[in-house]
Amino acid sequence: MEKKGQTRVPPNIMNYDEATLLLSKREKIGQFFMPAAFVNDSEASIKSLESLIRNECIGGICFFHSRASAATNYEGKKKVTYNKDSLQVLKDLITRYSAAAKYPLLISIDAEWGLAMRIEETPQYPYAITLGAAEDPDLVFEVGKKIGEDCRAAGIHWNFAPVADVNNNPNNPVIGYRSFGSNKKKVSKNAIAFSKGLQQAGILSCAKHFPGHGDTATDSHLGLPVIEKSKKEIFEQELFPFIGLLKNKVDAVMVGHLSVPALTAGKQISASVSEEIIKNVLRDKLGYQGVVVSDALNMHSVSKAYPAKGSLEWAAFKAGNDILCFAENPREGIDEIVRLASDAQIEESFKRVWELKIKAIKQASNPRPQISDPDALNAEISAKSLTLYKGTEKIITEYKDKGFYGLQFGQTKRATFFDIICEDANSSYVLVKDQSSDKITSALGSNPKLLISLYPPSIKPQHQFGMDPDHLQLLTDLINQYDVVLYVFGNPYILRLLPVEKIAAIVIAYQDLKGFEENAAEHFLGNKKAMGVLPVSL
Repeated sequence: MEKKGQTRVPPNIMNYDEATLLLSKREKIGQFFMPAAFVNDSEASIKSLESLIRNECIGGICFFHSRASAATNYEGKKKVTYNKDSLQVLKDLITRYSAAAKYPLLISIDAEWGLAMRIEETPQYPYAITLGAAEDPDLVFEVGKKIGEDCRAAGIHWNFAPVADVNNNPNNPVIGYRSFGSNKKKVSKNAIAFSKGLQQAGILSCAKHFPGHGDTATDSHLGLPVIEKSKKEIFEQELFPFIGLLKNKVDAVMVGHLSVPALTAGKQISASVSEEIIKNVLRDKLGYQGVVVSDALNMHSVSKAYPAKGSLEWAAFKAGNDILCFAENPREGIDEIVRLASDAQIEESFKRVWELKIKAIKQASNPRPQISDPDALNAEISAKSLTLYKGTEKIITEYKDKGFYGLQFGQTKRATFFDIICEDANSSYVLVKDQSSDKITSALGSNPKLLISLYPPSIKPQHQFGMDPDHLQLLTDLINQYDVVLYVFGNPYILRLLPVEKIAAIVIAYQDLKGFEENAAEHFLGNKKAMGVLPVSL
């Protein structure tokens, strides 16, 4: 007979009271570990992870596309192999790893803008910066819900999202486009909406990267960022969205690899291994009693500081993390926690983790939805996010009416922006790829007006957003020599590399997903208005 207040769960996972009596100390500790699983991996590595899950009672796994694409590996410029069947491989691996587990696994992934963040040929939704520009939390809720449904369709329980960082540092190399913006209140509203959307779809949410990774200029995959702010500033700015998410019952909090000396009595120590930040700030001051998960423990900002196998895993658990994500030495980590942790601390974390797992498994027992079609929602977001950053609609209308020459910098899958415009405006354009500056100048002739579409090769700021240095110099020269209207289909921070003061009008579309180029073209032709607001300061 069910006791009053006891949660009903599917028969394949027992309640906490039963589990705490049945699992051994070592098995309970195994539940804290969430090693990486790679969708594209060797059979030998797959069997090795199966063995680890089986023999160490591992509690969960976090999926990445491949070893070449995982955090800290990209700086080695390893080639990432394309696999159109990754989604089916993911589903098959979840089944296979689950079969190896003594108790149900908690399956997680980073899907901030959809499964496409990790899995090819799956729906992609707009980046957080684009959602921030739309200034519509209801749309953000719908995006979170759709992404959650896709996660459930794939067999995922937990999406490590939303990003709650306030991106108030233009030089931030790792957050940037992943943040909803630089206004703490708007970031909070959007992050809460995203979290609720995921939960509505039956997926666990996770606020990251506590206590706030927005005001950093170091990539924590490679080194330890330090935020030199006062405690008052941290509480008023960085922590604001996290406090909102806690009040709105986000499922978990991920602690980042960044140092905040004001919160650690002046010590430069990563938040992810800091008792002062996790226990004193998050638990005691903010009153949070839910699951705390570490950011990936393979990241160099912390992994290089703990060379002895198992020492980082122990340090992270001792500091207050309940789940150790991307732990590279789980066997040794379990040994250390068995040896050093008190029974009380083990039981506290086990109760939190097991009850979260019950929620996830219960939600997963509902019928799975189909993978979503993002086009209609993306088109709506494209219309609300398009931002007239500089200039006026009148300037753009004059270009259309009086004639212009079109240039496209960078590649796009569809090239629909100029296709639509040139069909209507009876003009032509050139793709800047192998064209020299002299050839382009010659082609332009006496026409002083240029309409330029810019598709930065990379959304990330490293290596000037992937721009060919010669092309970037050519773009700069053209801006200095001609009257230019510029449409940006990428990270708006690229404007920091250009002589913005010389550009007549700038329109930011943020990305080139289906619907975004079409909407931007209709804007140039005078059929649509730019409704968005740039959510960051350049």
